[in-house]
Amino acid sequence: MNIKGVIFVSIILLAAAFISGCTAPEDEKITELNIGHQPSTHQIAHMTAMEKGWWIEDLAPFGIETINEPQFPTGAPEMHSMLAGNIDIAYVGAAPVISALSSGLDAKIIAGVQTQGSNLVLRPGISYTGPEDLKGLKIATFPAGTIQDTLLRDWLQDNNIDPETDLEIIGMGPGDAKVAIAAEQVDGVFLPHPSPTIIESEGSGISVMASGEMSPNHACCVLVVSGKLIRENPAMVEQILKTHIKATEYNKENIVEAGEIFAEKTGLDVESVNKSLNDWDGIWISDPNLIVDSTVDYAIVQYNLGYINTPLKQEDIFDLSFFETVNE
Repeated sequence: MNIKGVIFVSIILLAAAFISGCTAPEDEKITELNIGHQPSTHQIAHMTAMEKGWWIEDLAPFGIETINEPQFPTGAPEMHSMLAGNIDIAYVGAAPVISALSSGLDAKIIAGVQTQGSNLVLRPGISYTGPEDLKGLKIATFPAGTIQDTLLRDWLQDNNIDPETDLEIIGMGPGDAKVAIAAEQVDGVFLPHPSPTIIESEGSGISVMASGEMSPNHACCVLVVSGKLIRENPAMVEQILKTHIKATEYNKENIVEAGEIFAEKTGLDVESVNKSLNDWDGIWISDPNLIVDSTVDYAIVQYNLGYINTPLKQEDIFDLSFFETVNE
């Protein structure tokens, strides 16, 4: 073969390689999504969308055939799983998202899920008139970097209580914390609903403060989507948001049914669940603009607590464009 022939063949081979690299094989299309969540009334939107078949129905046009829903006790292990690439979408507290983003998580918050909704519960017989009464006590809450841990420590500091020396804060999941207060291994808990209502109904504790009293309208759970989905499947992400909004609005209009769905999914007593939904100060939302300031404040708090090395900014945490698009 002469030199011209060699050059021609080389060009053909390079072109073929380029085309092959730019064209995704048919079998690489996404057909399965993993949606992480926790067994809390904060995140019933996911459960309703799952039980109604909306996730599959709404995402089928994008080729989705399977929705997996791994469950986690708290936001910390959920974000560890997302960091490992095992979760595409997460219903999770805003604070653990910040910790994960600071550790390199490729994801963004695209919607709110809920605000407020946790309670400080103390064992019967422990007098409580204000934050000073917590000195010397042992309080169980979600692990470091979660909403409850971040909020509790910030509130204590605002009231001149040192969370490191004036009391003992122990990280636990909701199941362990409920057992601990019932066994009098801790003096109190700060947990999301429905745990506070269940503890009270079992006679193990008394709610003394709602989280909305600590920080009015504070951000709690959010909807997080991986950066890969955002970049490669923006139309699918828009539909994910639309389905979340549909489920949120449905729950707000059908609270009793929402409670029944939650009870069925978790195995909890439906009466306790409905009582929790009547007792709590939580509010289901979808608009991320309602929680931007509160979430950015969490980043500052976590930086001051030494949980993250740099206080993240709004653009590091949120992608508001999807909510803007679906509400045009």
